Amino acid sequence: MNRNLVQGLQAAWGLPEFRSGIRELVDLDEVAMLLAALSDPDHDREVEGSLLSLLRSGLDTTEIREAVLLLLEQDEVRRPLVAAMAEPLADRPRQVAAIASASEDPAVRRELRAVLDSAEARELIWQAVDNQVNDNHFGLIHRVAILFVRHRSVRRLAWALRRHGVLRELRRKPDEPPPAH
Repeated sequence: MNRNLVQGLQAAWGLPEFRSGIRELVDLDEVAMLLAALSDPDHDREVEGSLLSLLRSGLDTTEIREAVLLLLEQDEVRRPLVAAMAEPLADRPRQVAAIASASEDPAVRRELRAVLDSAEARELIWQAVDNQVNDNHFGLIHRVAILFVRHRSVRRLAWALRRHGVLRELRRKPDEPPPAH
């Protein structure tokens, strides 16, 4: 599982505002246990599967999805979360700046909400995640292509992220110099 995702989840979990916002909707002890297990570099695939299953059920539950999206609208939750997720990317300052810029854009957050509100898009996203976890590159590319073809909200989100340079910086290798203007 992507270490940045794990660290981002741990950062979110470390924010009292985040935990209190979803306290009544999820089993806090189960999440804490899974995140602790994931922080061990020698964790097994079963732990990753359990966390992905928990994330999936959370995003598929309207109340949890809405609570998380509302929390991300709050500057005091979103900014520390983005900062914590950026820590492991210290060697990629342009990527950090692009992600921070995109997170502050209400249009990006609106498009993210539109994508996550679509059950079909969420299902395709989870299929793509499963393909990535299982190193099925063809399946991953296939699911992403279907997402772009079938869901205008995914295309709008990608365009919004592109405006902030997120896509460009994700493609750039860590040691690659920035483009000359």
